[in-house]
Amino acid sequence: MADKNNKFSENTPGAFYVDRECINCDACILVAENHFKTNEDASFTYVYKQPETEEEKEACQEALEACPVEAIGNDGQEEKTPEKMEKPTQIGIFKSTEFS
Repeated sequence: MADKNNKFSENTPGAFYVDRECINCDACILVAENHFKTNEDASFTYVYKQPETEEEKEACQEALEACPVEAIGNDGQEEKTPEKMEKPTQIGIFKSTEFS
């Protein structure tokens, strides 16, 4: 099982990540090539693009399941971008002229 405390710093922030157990077998790249890349210098794979659509999320989940050493994790946390952040709810504003 992947450990988010042991993930590569190259991972793009978000739900999916690759940790240091990666053996660079390319299984994830074969399944979700638009989301995983190999660091050729250090011989490991990392998430370079977090999924945005349901189809992309499914592909990344398939890559997670295909990993022979369970180095891919999904902590369920999506990156908070301005579009994804909750909008504040406006509540009634009133002016009080009375003081205690």
